[in-house]
Amino acid sequence: MTLSASLDISSIDFAKGDGLVPAVVQDADTLQVLTLAYMDKAALEETLDSGQATFFSRSRGGRWRKGETSGDFLNVVSVTPDCDNDAVVVKVRPVGNACHLNRISCFGDEDAPGVGRLGRLEQTIKVRALADPAESWTARLVAQGPKRAAQKVGEEGVETALAAAAGDEVELANEAADLIYHLLVLLYTRNMVFQDVLDVLAQRAERAKTHG
Repeated sequence: MTLSASLDISSIDFAKGDGLVPAVVQDADTLQVLTLAYMDKAALEETLDSGQATFFSRSRGGRWRKGETSGDFLNVVSVTPDCDNDAVVVKVRPVGNACHLNRISCFGDEDAPGVGRLGRLEQTIKVRALADPAESWTARLVAQGPKRAAQKVGEEGVETALAAAAGDEVELANEAADLIYHLLVLLYTRNMVFQDVLDVLAQRAERAKTHG
């Protein structure tokens, strides 16, 4: 389904905001909020047609496509209206920084806070998997295939369990971090992402609501 086919623009209430709706821009992989902008109907149409975030600048009095001058584009994954149809969430995969101050986000300096760190780690693994195996542990592990990655997950799982049983909090946190990293590498070697795991957890949660 194309972006333009995924949203009924006629359902968006532009009148409430004098022709504009707030657009919360969110990283599709880390879920970090990148910026808050505004769209008129034409900007939303251009966003859906082009696949790149286009906004209405209140200071300039016209539309502008993010990245036209900086090269820091926002490639759109989805556009979702809120319950009142007078605001939208725009999930993107950014090319460069979203903030004009050359920061990842307009909301502080932190990169991918909280569980968003998993999404950022997946991006890093994807990049390093293409590096020279002689220079990158990630590339070397990926080159050895799923069986080797699975072996490392087993080893790190044991080390995490031992740290939980006999180590301190710092040791446990470090071993758990190693386990998560190797698990994400294993998923990558099987052409999977952590979202596949989250989908299973979501399905289980729905079943639990039904069956108790």
